[in-house]
Amino acid sequence: MPPNAAHLTTAGSDDTTKPQPTRFVARQPIFDRKLRVIGYELLFRDGVQNSFCAPDLDAACRSTLDSSWLMGFDILCSGALAFINCTREALLGGYSTLLPPRSTVVEVLETVAPDPEIFTVCRDLKSAGYLIALDDFIPNDPREPLVELADIIKLELPATPRKDWKQIVQHYESRSIRMLAEKVETHQEFLATQEAGFTYFQGYFFQKPVTLSTTEVPGSKIHYLRMIQAASHPDLNWEEVEGIVKQEPSLCYRLLRYLNSPAFGFRAEIKSVRHALTILGEREIRKWVSVVATLALGREKPGELIQTALLRGHFCELISDKLHQRKADYFLLGLLSLMDAILGLPMIEVLRRVSVDRKIKLALLRETSPLLPIYELVLAHEAADWLRCRSLSQQLRLEEAALADLYLESVKWSRAVMQS
Repeated sequence: MPPNAAHLTTAGSDDTTKPQPTRFVARQPIFDRKLRVIGYELLFRDGVQNSFCAPDLDAACRSTLDSSWLMGFDILCSGALAFINCTREALLGGYSTLLPPRSTVVEVLETVAPDPEIFTVCRDLKSAGYLIALDDFIPNDPREPLVELADIIKLELPATPRKDWKQIVQHYESRSIRMLAEKVETHQEFLATQEAGFTYFQGYFFQKPVTLSTTEVPGSKIHYLRMIQAASHPDLNWEEVEGIVKQEPSLCYRLLRYLNSPAFGFRAEIKSVRHALTILGEREIRKWVSVVATLALGREKPGELIQTALLRGHFCELISDKLHQRKADYFLLGLLSLMDAILGLPMIEVLRRVSVDRKIKLALLRETSPLLPIYELVLAHEAADWLRCRSLSQQLRLEEAALADLYLESVKWSRAVMQS
């Protein structure tokens, strides 16, 4: 075990009177040029209160490594790479060696001075199979001596003149280094980074892609939108739902597969649409139809976008259940929150095509709605905005530990649906 690694976890401590720290996790996907997810940057805090004090990067790094084991790499990263921020203390303490080398990218933070000790540690990590990334890299970066060991350079776009992007990419990629465009905020920036030749991309643009122009929704997609509309009607017409599903045999097959998946937790096999409708409650029917319609609508979109929509829906639903607020369909709220990106339409246009509850519409448009606080909490957690999370959690009277657990459960559920 590396030096100081023992205090990464409290398991086995004799002090059983201290409460276990809450684990907060957020993850931001990293894409390749074909918008496939190649990894996630993992962002952790020990608890809401800790995250708002003066930044303690070493503590945050230790928490990331510890929580990665507690929560499981397979759940957090779904087989993709894990990008882990490492301070000088974490590098010298050997903390990153607790993680599997073939699945881990060690991000050397901008605060790390490239002295001989750090150079030696990075060289040893690289020899052991870890990928080395230089985080928040800028022109004339003081970590230039570490470039010869770097596999990935994360260029901080806001701190780098756009006119220099292409030249910088060519300079470093000629040395077999993959360039990652960090903090891509708009669609225009994404196009510019593609043109400049970046290999990987990361930023808020990808969490909710900017809507691209389109005038009409294709006929088949209208069919799926009608399914969502039927599932969201206050007085559910079960025969109508069954009729819509049966109009497309491939859709029937997919529905049965999803219902038989671990994500739904049913032990008995579902043998027909009618059988499914009789054993499922009304609430599950609504979710069932919405999930499959969303998956069908997003067939040509990045899988991460669809999984995020599913995750948001389940997260909203679990929070509302915890708060005993079941009068509205919070699952549908979260699911529809990315429908503008999935369809390539402004949200206001999507809502004209789908007749959903007015409270859901107002929340999706970020206008006053009783549903808005939960929706805002989900978005804040997704963005690792812990200050906003604390404020909204207090407003909703939701315990910190509950929020962390509900998010992890939502990650597991959305992943199971996508793998079904």
